Amino acid sequence: MERYHTNNKGKIVSKVFEDVFSKYDLMNDLMSLGIHRLWKKRFINSLNPQKNTKLIDVASGTGDIAKLFLEKVNYQSTVCCVDENKGMLEISKKKFNKKDKIKWYFSSAEKLPFKNEEFDYYTISFGIRNVQNIDLTLKEAFRVLKPGGRLLCLEFSKVDNKIINNFYKIYSKSIPKVGKFIVGKSEPYQYLVNSIEEFHSQKELLNLLKKNGFTNLSYKNLSWGIAAIHSGWKI
Repeated sequence: MERYHTNNKGKIVSKVFEDVFSKYDLMNDLMSLGIHRLWKKRFINSLNPQKNTKLIDVASGTGDIAKLFLEKVNYQSTVCCVDENKGMLEISKKKFNKKDKIKWYFSSAEKLPFKNEEFDYYTISFGIRNVQNIDLTLKEAFRVLKPGGRLLCLEFSKVDNKIINNFYKIYSKSIPKVGKFIVGKSEPYQYLVNSIEEFHSQKELLNLLKKNGFTNLSYKNLSWGIAAIHSGWKI
């Protein structure tokens, strides 16, 4: 099956999320058997953010990571949420209070509207497989991080248990049908299933991080590798 790295990918992804943004949180529940909420909490715990720092959350969706980050630092840090879907950003805004130190930006991951070395942390959750160009995305991540800054990526990955993998493949085949029942369309969900199957393995993504300047690299599998957390530093 062909990887989604063609010039048309941006249009495909944009159409997918235009179709499902109002049901995005439910979509993640379907794709992860509801476990994504636990994964995201572990993700933020792995980041171990400190107070009085600045986070950029790319492909921020409906704001789950931003919310968990601010809760972790007792709302004593700043967050910039970046997404290419205006509907997602509007849903995200409803989850926060006016006093929260958070701003939203309609922008691609490949060309961020920020100066060099502005952020302490860069997070991207279930978004990197949907970008048009992973290398450009990672180069931008490296650019906007301060020296000593950290990137953390949460993404669906490759299952390392044969029995679990067989079960997950069977389950994945049902997701487009369930999606059609919920939002009236199966195509967006079929794309998402395909994008997971075709995405890089844990080690391949680690190599891409290394290629684009990150060091002290590591990854942790979640739920037998259904998802994985990748970590890299700008040293």
